[in-house]
Amino acid sequence: MLFRKVMVANRGEIAVRILRSLRELGIRSAAIFSDADREALHVAHADEAYRVGPGPSAESYLHIERVVGAAKKSGAEAIHPGYGFLSENPEFAAACEAEKIAFIGPGPEAMRIMGNKVAARRRMVERGVPVIPGAGTPLRDAKDAREQGRAIGFPVLLKAAAGGGGKGMRIVREEAAIESALERTRSEAEKAFGDGTIFLEKYIESPRHIEVQILADRHGNVLHLGERECSVQRRFQKVIEESPSPVVDEKLRQALGRKAVEAARAVGYLSAGTVEFVMGKDRAFYFLEMNTRLQVEHPITEAVTGIDLVREQVRIAAGETLARAQESIVFRGHAIEFRIYAEDPAHGFLPSAGKIRRLNNPSGPGIRNDSGIYAGYEVPILYDPLLAKLVVWAEDRPHCIARARRALGEYAIKGIRHNIPFHLWALKHERFRSGDYDTHFIDETFHPEMLQPKEWARDVARIAAAIRAHLDRDRIVVEEGPARGPWKWVARREGLRGDS
Repeated sequence: MLFRKVMVANRGEIAVRILRSLRELGIRSAAIFSDADREALHVAHADEAYRVGPGPSAESYLHIERVVGAAKKSGAEAIHPGYGFLSENPEFAAACEAEKIAFIGPGPEAMRIMGNKVAARRRMVERGVPVIPGAGTPLRDAKDAREQGRAIGFPVLLKAAAGGGGKGMRIVREEAAIESALERTRSEAEKAFGDGTIFLEKYIESPRHIEVQILADRHGNVLHLGERECSVQRRFQKVIEESPSPVVDEKLRQALGRKAVEAARAVGYLSAGTVEFVMGKDRAFYFLEMNTRLQVEHPITEAVTGIDLVREQVRIAAGETLARAQESIVFRGHAIEFRIYAEDPAHGFLPSAGKIRRLNNPSGPGIRNDSGIYAGYEVPILYDPLLAKLVVWAEDRPHCIARARRALGEYAIKGIRHNIPFHLWALKHERFRSGDYDTHFIDETFHPEMLQPKEWARDVARIAAAIRAHLDRDRIVVEEGPARGPWKWVARREGLRGDS
């Protein structure tokens, strides 16, 4: 039997996406919100919503006691953490277990092992999963770093043992630079993760980021759902992802899948997870890390397999067996995901907060838009700038790219800056279109001035704005709002229900 009520301990597009699957499963839902999110879309989509504190994450979405307290107050039998925030925090998973609330994700021990890159690497070596050449032991000091660097050869990569999300990593191309690089990386790691443990490994030139989605249940079944290519990155943060990878054939796919399943078995993994690999030009691949949660880019796997990953997570947490065997997984067509961020690519991707005045979402065949925004929504500066994810599917990659250009052309977000112009630029670039790209694609090919308007275009925009202001002077503007339950919307905005 599945749960009667599940709390979603997150916000934004991922909270909305999880709430949709819960509704399809016939499970009542409870959301949490901070003071900055009283009018957020996920609050309107949930059956109930509970305030967990002020706007800063540390006082609300990251506050374990308040989140668990809200779940107990709501009577939820399980918590889905989404991604980010507490999703990979073993103490949070343990706190849920202590209160007899099911955590929809892996157990705390698997999180602890995979959350420490040194421990994870050691476990992978024991199970025969290929790892990048390196000592695999924490660096003691600069002398140790120089010796390890000489042993495997430069360039090397310094990595924080507790790192993630692209933070706490630094490439060192020559021995003379390693001491200062070690100091900066250690300082960054201590600030970001509270752990200054650093280790060193060989840097793979022209690397591609390939990851494999896995599912594992309590009955010993583990299967993989193919690979995702996530090599379009900016400062180690993914921007565009696609499935399948343009460079992975069926033989390589099966090899990647087998190693990903072995990595999951090595830690007794449960639920949905992602095993990340780095791949060199020779297509040799090495274990990078495992993300013990639902990934931002999970919809492209759903698009090519037809499997609802959140639904499977809920079923697994309730003790059910995986619905399919490995042999029955069918990969169909091609999917690309575009992360829509509140940032300005024409000016160094600076964050952009403010009110969304108008919004036009793309639609049509093969289009899915996972979003946490609406016209009239005030984008807060407090959280991750991800606004939405545009997922495009078609029967093959060329058709998918053509469909994506059409959909991005329809997408209109007015009132703040966003990175849709960057996506349109990337789709035109020959390296992306041919699939011949790696994680340096943006650094090597993109310059902000490419998207800055010409002076004549600025003049046209100024004239158009003046005409629009004149036409709007006597017009009554009615902002579009959420369609469901206006009385609930007002009640939650005013904090009349679920205040802690």
